[in-house]
Amino acid sequence: MKRAIKLCSIIFCASILFTSCYSYTTVVGKGAQGNQKVTQWNHYLIGGLAPVGVSNDKEMAGDAENYTVHTEMSFINGLVSTLTFGIYSPTTTTVTK
Repeated sequence: MKRAIKLCSIIFCASILFTSCYSYTTVVGKGAQGNQKVTQWNHYLIGGLAPVGVSNDKEMAGDAENYTVHTEMSFINGLVSTLTFGIYSPTTTTVTK
């Protein structure tokens, strides 16, 4: 019984430590037709509840009709959020045309 509890505890701790940063992808039109990328940070306060400066994917795409938008909290974004105790929580948006 103690062995099962210990194993469950180890699995639980590992699952917490190895979680990935969240991300989501949006495909507009037929999606990216090339490799040109434009990247901007989005700025949020209080764990993402209050947006301060959010990128506009249409402006980032320019005149492209087909592009892919990928928004994520990268390792660097998570590190910055951790260092500020969640007061400032940035994300990164990348538009591939």
